[in-house]
Amino acid sequence: MAGRAVMLVNVGTVIMTTLTLASLVRGFGVNWGNIASHPLNPDIVVRMLKDNKINKVKLFDAHSWTMNTLAGTGMEVMVGIPNNLLESLAEDYENAKDWVKENVTAYMRKGGVNIKYVAVGNEPFLSAYNGSFLETTFPALKNIHKALKEAGHTDKMKATIPQNAEVYQSANDKPSEGDFRSDVKKTMLDIVNFFHDNDLPFTVNIYPFLSLYLNEHFPVEFAFFDGKGESIPDKGKNYDNVFDANYDTLVYSLKKAGIKDMKIIIGEIGWPTDGHKHATPKLAEKFYAGLMKRLAKEEGTPLRPERLEVYLFGFLDEDMKSIMPGPFERHWGIFRYDGTPKFMLDFTGKGRKIVPVAAKGVEYLDKQWCIVNKDTINLDKVAPDLEYACYHGDCTAMKGDSRCSKLDRIQNISYAFNMYYQIQGQDVKACDFKGTARITKDNATVGSCLFPIQIVSGSDDFSINFVFGRFIVVGLVLLGLIATI
Repeated sequence: MAGRAVMLVNVGTVIMTTLTLASLVRGFGVNWGNIASHPLNPDIVVRMLKDNKINKVKLFDAHSWTMNTLAGTGMEVMVGIPNNLLESLAEDYENAKDWVKENVTAYMRKGGVNIKYVAVGNEPFLSAYNGSFLETTFPALKNIHKALKEAGHTDKMKATIPQNAEVYQSANDKPSEGDFRSDVKKTMLDIVNFFHDNDLPFTVNIYPFLSLYLNEHFPVEFAFFDGKGESIPDKGKNYDNVFDANYDTLVYSLKKAGIKDMKIIIGEIGWPTDGHKHATPKLAEKFYAGLMKRLAKEEGTPLRPERLEVYLFGFLDEDMKSIMPGPFERHWGIFRYDGTPKFMLDFTGKGRKIVPVAAKGVEYLDKQWCIVNKDTINLDKVAPDLEYACYHGDCTAMKGDSRCSKLDRIQNISYAFNMYYQIQGQDVKACDFKGTARITKDNATVGSCLFPIQIVSGSDDFSINFVFGRFIVVGLVLLGLIATI
């Protein structure tokens, strides 16, 4: 019988209380991803959304359990089509018709799902994909739009393509020099003209955090919204944060394409809490507080002084995401894997020192951990076992200046062993490692480094797709980690 445990967020002296929000910030929703070994059951997540008064959600697929749980809630939903389906949707219109029938029309009944957008692919023109989806994305979009129109849905919903902000750029970092990236420009012009002709929105993912991650000389304050960044003048407009500059670079790019009034949606924006020196709960709290205050004012950007439509990324941590972009990829959640909040966040944009409402009804596995057996371990021969544990688990919280980066040698190994053990559902065989590990009932957590207990999950019902492969850990985490133990 699975036990229950209470996992509390460390928010100083602030008491976690139920939110009673009179007026939530308009125009924002959250991204709900499920690339996790033990994802929270959809009914728990939907209750979290309701408890936090969040009525807009963006999905990366159309899993039936998730969609059926959203039925009757009235929440606005952006449902996604994974990149691995783009080719079949592009090649055969009948495939697009079938997808719409099964994943849209089936939920358009009375008391069904309030689908507002269909996202065709996700960041398909990332330079890391080397053009893999360049030839299929636009045809897939056209076929999905046609199928939606034929089914009579286009008066209720719009098709779009969530793009990463790297599809446009500026030669001198000023928004007015913005234009679409040369290798995708022709296709992007075709897409935005199709958007314009059919009244479809442009969806873009903007991450100020990545500006810090990719450039160690990037001015830290320019990533936030408190006006402390050095102002950049550009054609009569002043920019004191990277979000405004990035957004208006897209506006200028669209203008150069002859489009002045296209609706823009921010498909993803957020701040991670681990896996990098700037990925901390403190900075995430600062970022979100500034963002929510900005959204509450409905002032928009210098070129677009209007209410923004934004989806925060993400709602929950996902411990099986590819970390090819960086170890922080598994730590984007406002909430931990089990639905406990990580930091204070006021969804009204009033800046109150409150925390979001945690998940309710979460069941945990037994209160036990897998740690090093000090009597049997040979530290000179442990590297292969550590590599195996991290390869099939998640060691990103030990990387760099993360919350578990200050562990000693034995604690490092125990953390890796426990992560593997928990991800394997506490299978007794997953805590052996040739006799060098043991199970303990004593909480193994060290200071602020949480040794988690995994949750009971319906994960077997989810089909999880991984873009870069399941566990890309060795090159980015293990080489640096093993050298330190």
